[in-house]
Amino acid sequence: MQRVSRALTFTPLFMERVWGGRRLATDLGKPLTDGTVIGESWEIVDRPEAQSVVSDGPRAGATLHELWSGADRAALFGGRAARHTSDRFPLLIKLLDCEDTLSIQVHPPAAVAPSLGGEPKTERWVIAGARPDAHLFAGLAAGVTRERFETALAVGEDVSALLQRLDVQVGDVMFLPSGRVHAIGAGNLIVEVQQNSDTTYRVYDFDRPGLDGRPRALHVDQSLASIDWDDHEPELVTPAGDVLVSNEIFDVQRWSLDAPRRATDPGECAIVCPVAGTVTVDDLELESGHFALLPADADDLVLHPGAGAAATVLRIALPA
Repeated sequence: MQRVSRALTFTPLFMERVWGGRRLATDLGKPLTDGTVIGESWEIVDRPEAQSVVSDGPRAGATLHELWSGADRAALFGGRAARHTSDRFPLLIKLLDCEDTLSIQVHPPAAVAPSLGGEPKTERWVIAGARPDAHLFAGLAAGVTRERFETALAVGEDVSALLQRLDVQVGDVMFLPSGRVHAIGAGNLIVEVQQNSDTTYRVYDFDRPGLDGRPRALHVDQSLASIDWDDHEPELVTPAGDVLVSNEIFDVQRWSLDAPRRATDPGECAIVCPVAGTVTVDDLELESGHFALLPADADDLVLHPGAGAAATVLRIALPA
């Protein structure tokens, strides 16, 4: 009888976006429907409108919310999860295929979000694929004020010119706290780890029609209330060893794996995803761009790099 892995895998949810493409299929082997332009694959999600569902094993068919709210939450997700106040799994993890540039947008800070009817959203991007011209917009360019930005909007200027543009390559990392105005430029394939939120305010969309042929909604007043006007020219993340970001929301590490390595902290869960090469954990082989949640009660799980080559792995955990 074949052994069933204790690692949990989930069925991804594919989202059509006007700026999306086909690289999730061509580069990562995702089973996209022919003819669709998919911008986002929601890999780990517990939202009222979107649920990750376990794809195989004894818990096949269970939703992430059922697991998080069930009696064995601590066993599956660990001590940090047992102490967490959220009634939903607190992280949302996506893959983004940005064939075209996204809108200029911002997510509301925690101090502002309730008054706007939204949720704060801090996120982190890791560049997993990049064309030679790939770039990001993050933060305001030097000297740009609210007054200058509002004037540009009023006369119909392309306000991307008022943001800092950063050329990027595979492996680069950007941290985006709520309030940082931003956009992803064309040519990027990105792993995004974020707060469990879906509040995005578009302030400018390049006069582009949506998938239905009509202009997409803008949220100018909410955006102006959310942008951090003192946030000028933020830098790409400089990793501290394995650590890419560690804060009160999430802990994200990047491991260069050339030998077996224990995957979880004692009594805690972790989510792993190779971004180069393959890894095996508990008889489950994970290819690049594919995720698994490693339960807290399976604390002997070890990641093994694929035969013949080292792997690069993202390891995502709840904060200590």
